[in-house]
Amino acid sequence: MRLPGRLPALLLSRPRVSWFPSLALLLAIAWAHPEIARTQINVSIQGVHMDPADQDARDFSHASFGGGVRARFSIFHLSPILAAGAGIELISMLSETHTFQDRETGLLVEQQTEQDYFRIYLGPEIGPRGPGFFRPHVAAHIAYVNYGISTDIVIPDDTNRENEIRQNLRSLHRSAVGYDLDAGADLNFGAWFLEGGGRYAKSFNVPQQLGDGAVTIHPGYIQIYAGVGMNFAY
Repeated sequence: MRLPGRLPALLLSRPRVSWFPSLALLLAIAWAHPEIARTQINVSIQGVHMDPADQDARDFSHASFGGGVRARFSIFHLSPILAAGAGIELISMLSETHTFQDRETGLLVEQQTEQDYFRIYLGPEIGPRGPGFFRPHVAAHIAYVNYGISTDIVIPDDTNRENEIRQNLRSLHRSAVGYDLDAGADLNFGAWFLEGGGRYAKSFNVPQQLGDGAVTIHPGYIQIYAGVGMNFAY
């Protein structure tokens, strides 16, 4: 069977199907049924346990505790699994003693450091934010980090600790930048939820408080967090 002579030309000149009508239909459905696009803001209060994860961190800190506030909110109104996360946290890093030998005198010298770790972070998060009961997520954040550092240099007396020589080297705040990688989940009970998870937090160019000529360190930490929060739909 032969096709009419003009039919092949008509087929070749047929306009391509555009994807714009499909997108317009999706937008219309979402507009007509707002529950499809309805997302949430989630705000939680967390308790945080933090452990040093590398040698730089272990030299000048140890297991620490603190807390923070975290919020997650939709980036696009039509994406219930894509969100932005932001939060603040304050960790008391307690005290750490680092012993080294003075090159000139040969005396053992102790550096006693007390630190507070304050962090503000922001970044994308992937995970369902809707009405489901189990809501896992993964995230990556950039962070501004502030270390409140108080450092004493101590020359101990081996026979009588009370006769030690102590000098406060400095007490100051130093800023750094960093990032974290986060994975966790929450159990959603409607208006409120319970959450937990872990994250790896890294800081760069943190001052190692040894006076003039001090080098910088790049400590990393493992954080375990748990918290309770509220859901706010919009």
